[in-house]
Parts: sequence; C-alpha cells; structure tokens
Amino acid sequence: MGHRPTQVSILVFPECDPSIIYGMYDTLWFAGIEWVNGKTSGEHLFESRIVTAEPGAIRLCTGVSIVSQATVDEVTSTDVVFIPNVIINSADGLRKLDRRLLDWLVRMHAQGAQIYAACGGSLVLAEAGLLDGQEATTHWCYVPLFREEFPNVKLHEDRILVQTGEGRTILCCGGASSWQDLALLLIAKYGGTDEAIRISKFFLYQWHREGQLPFASMIANKGHGDAAIERCQTWLAQNYERPDIIAELVQRSGLPKRTFDRRFRSATGYSPLAYVQALRIEEAKHLLETGSQPIEEIAQEVGYADLASFRRLFRRQAGMSPGDYRKKLQLPDFVRQMATRAEATAARSGTASAADRSRPAAAPRLRSAGG
Repeated sequence: MGHRPTQVSILVFPECDPSIIYGMYDTLWFAGIEWVNGKTSGEHLFESRIVTAEPGAIRLCTGVSIVSQATVDEVTSTDVVFIPNVIINSADGLRKLDRRLLDWLVRMHAQGAQIYAACGGSLVLAEAGLLDGQEATTHWCYVPLFREEFPNVKLHEDRILVQTGEGRTILCCGGASSWQDLALLLIAKYGGTDEAIRISKFFLYQWHREGQLPFASMIANKGHGDAAIERCQTWLAQNYERPDIIAELVQRSGLPKRTFDRRFRSATGYSPLAYVQALRIEEAKHLLETGSQPIEEIAQEVGYADLASFRRLFRRQAGMSPGDYRKKLQLPDFVRQMATRAEATAARSGTASAADRSRPAAAPRLRSAGG
C-alpha cells in the first residue's frame, strides 16, 4: 500500500443506536475504493474499528448487539475518535455513561486525536469535560437536557457542524443523519474534496446546508410547575392566531405585565412574544407539510395578515422560505396516497394507524388544520 490508512476508532456505548455506527463504518470503508461492475480497486483511506469497554458482543439500547473489534485497554493511540449518537433523556442517564470509555476518550484527545461526535454524541463530549467553555451543537431534541446540564457550553442548536476545542480538534454535528456531513468532511480532510464528492454521489449523501431549523419542532416546556403559566400555555395552544394576543394573555393570567413576562420566560425559556411566534410557525410548518393551501392562506390562518412579515419570521425560525420548506418536507404524492389509504383502512377497522400510534406526546402539531 502507498499510505498508512487513517486510524478511526468508533467508540460504542451501550446507549448507542446501531444505524450511525454501521453507516459511518461502511462509508469510511468505501473511501478510496472504486467499485465498478462488481470489482473493487484502490486503497482504503481509513482503517476503522469498533471500540468498546468490554470484549465480545455488546447489546445496544435498541436491542441490537454489536461485536467489539477492540477494547479501550487495547487501543493506546488513534488518529480519530468517532462518537455515535447516544439515546439519553435524563441527567441520570448521563451519569451512567461508562466512565472507562469517557476516560479513554479524554486520553486520546490529550494525545492529539481528532474527535468527531454525531447527534447525541456531543452529550458524551460534554459529560467527559471536553466541551467546558467551548461551543457545540447537538440534535435539536437534546437541547433542553444539554442546556440544563452543561450551561457553560455555548450551544448552537441551529447549526449542523460546529468545530471547537483547543486547536479546533473537536467537531460535532446536529441531527441524526448529519453524521453523513461528518463522514464527508473526514473524507475530504484525509482524501481530498474529489473523493468526498465521489462518495457523496455513491451513497446519495447531501450536505445539510440549511442547518437543523427546518427539522426542529418546538419543545413545549409544560412541566415547570407554574400553574398560572401552564394555564396560559394551554389556552395559547388553541388561540395563538388571535390579534393582540399578548395583551389578552396577560389579562387572562391575572398577573401584572412585568410579573407575567418574568414568570413566563422563567417557566418556558421564551418571552411571551417569541413563544407565540414559535407556536404560529409550528402550525404553519404542519400545514405546509401536509396540505396544498396557498402560503398566503396559511399565513392568515396562523395569525399573520402581512405576508411579508410572515415570510421573514418563517425564514428566521425555519432557515428557509415557506415554499422551500414545503418542497423539502412534504412527502411525495405516492407516499401520502399510501398513508391516506392506510388511515382510511384503519378508520374502518376501528384501529389507530401506525403514524398515530407512533406520534410523540409533544408533537409539533397543535390542533386540527381547520383551526
């Protein structure tokens, strides 16, 4: 071989899900390899290995088992450490991360390894102390937990990629499929831009240039314990399109304006106006995803008579125009037709559709499309 392959250690916790592990492994395996008519040629750019705390098969949180290729005791150096997503939803879950893996990660970083983390992998970096006083991004659904547990990290939840740390040796990415951006970046760095473009064409990967905002749903904080604010949130979910909404909200709360503003922000993390705007844009997103209403009608339905103002706000919150959002997020016609038929069949049989059963409790959809 004409070069030494770059050593990539894929650090696997039991809390990981398998898709990103295998996706990154397979993508890097193909880097440098031409595959034509069933025949391969070329040299591998990377030598990847699955690294765990214990040898043998490791059962992941989804129930899938993965076989370790090396343990942290066996790997004394590496060029790159890649941390896949971890599925964690509480501070307790963070504290239960295997300290042997965290300590090894810190050692590899101290020895000069480049660190790449996908999705919830940035939580691992933060728990290991590698993001103290640094910048980061993560999947938008982890933002509340991340901000609560790591307030000294400057979180950019709207961004797909953030390079950080001393010497810019740490790079983390946002939502789940943005690991592909990390893979292409790795390939470009160690194999050149032409190879990164070739691999992107081979796997049909696309850069997430628009960031995470088009995919993020507002996470309504309703477990804060402020009963007056919770009542206001419940009312807002059904009435956010009304004119002079903030004045009416303050009146309904029974609180002085300054007190209301302070308690609302403390409870939800939003100012009242920002909260209303977020609700309106979430409703607009849903209408764009699921229907064919003209954008002008959608703007009016969610409370904006001024179309230009609606467009500006939508672009600021979603990262793209309403029209582009519809093109990107709306399902193809044949998929929607299949879903419609399935829902009709489920309705006739008296059972919920798969989509209804899997819809999260805090779905962005706030009420029926008819308002």
